[in-house]
Amino acid sequence: MLRKSPFNRKKILIGVTGGIAAYKIPQLVRILKKEGAEVQVVLTESAKIFVTPQTLAVLSERPALSQFFKSDQGEWNNHVHLGLWADLIIIAPAGANTLAKIAHGICDNLLMSVILSARCPVFVAPAMDLDMWTHPSTQANIETLIERGVTLIDPEEGSLASGLEGKGRMAEPENIAKTLANHLTPAHNYFFGKRVLVTAGGTQEPIDPVRFIGNHSSGKMGFAIAEQLLSLGAEVELVYGSVSVTPPKESNNHQALTAKAMQQTCEQLFPQCDILIMAAAVADYHPTELASEKIKKSDNTLTLTLEKNPDILKTLSASRKPNQVCIGFALETEQEELHAQQKLQKKNLDCIVLNTLKNPQAGFAVDTNEVTLYCRDGQQFHIPANQKNQVAATMLQILGEWLNKPQS
Repeated sequence: MLRKSPFNRKKILIGVTGGIAAYKIPQLVRILKKEGAEVQVVLTESAKIFVTPQTLAVLSERPALSQFFKSDQGEWNNHVHLGLWADLIIIAPAGANTLAKIAHGICDNLLMSVILSARCPVFVAPAMDLDMWTHPSTQANIETLIERGVTLIDPEEGSLASGLEGKGRMAEPENIAKTLANHLTPAHNYFFGKRVLVTAGGTQEPIDPVRFIGNHSSGKMGFAIAEQLLSLGAEVELVYGSVSVTPPKESNNHQALTAKAMQQTCEQLFPQCDILIMAAAVADYHPTELASEKIKKSDNTLTLTLEKNPDILKTLSASRKPNQVCIGFALETEQEELHAQQKLQKKNLDCIVLNTLKNPQAGFAVDTNEVTLYCRDGQQFHIPANQKNQVAATMLQILGEWLNKPQS
């Protein structure tokens, strides 16, 4: 299993308040950026005494924000958008004053406005002197925050800025990052750290140098699956044929236009993968002979002799190791459930995803889809018509929960 960072593609807002521990925040930004996170820093005015916005802007590759308005023309930093943008907020260092403000809803700066607008999890990493930390008012504020769902990253013990020894040091950046990573790696996420082979799009089987046999597949569903897998922390090997959309930048992309090329690429990649999701619409046949020159229009009819393409899914499934998972797709126009169930058994799959052309909101080229999952233990899961990215997310959630259960 490959190591995949739980921070990959996550949007993390770091709130920095006044305190000597602010000098450690550039290191936290570096750690999160290195792990693939998007980082936005918001500072209070007093935080600028201890760490410069320029340093944090360079490391985060985004302007470090502290004011509501960016110019005298009325351009502003929208605190509501910032609160909704973040997947997670960490306040570090969180001084006694800021903890009190959060606990009592005092909204007198940009950071506090963002926190009160946020819908994502909020973490605080307190930093203050020993007596301030142990003061009843601080402890009461901490209790209030915890009751409201804020997660406390306990301060550490050691030498404090005052010269005292005891609890109050902000947790080290590495420990803060570890706590955040544990939150972003839920135990039920089956796909985290897995290498997944996804196929997408249609194949083109050449007739001559300018013509081919193909289908209407756009690659949208396969690419949506790849995008969702990346957000779940999977490593994606994306093999695609003819498509009308751009593949995700973060996946390992391999274009294979013909069925044979797709088979060769998949056979090279599959032994190193944990999961196969075969969403590509592979042509069943290809012309026996490929004309070396463009076929001229002459007779009223043209006869092509076709021969069967390899069944990529069946071949890969037959060669899989005991711990590998194989998931196929089927597009049927009649007796849909019967044919899908037959393919599930015939190709020895863990699950097959049935597409239908009967619903105008499903099928090729459109941005929506409707599918039904048939699993080898007899369970069925229907996903109503929705945007393909939402269908992909729901499908992977269902599959993850199903695969996490003990399989007979």
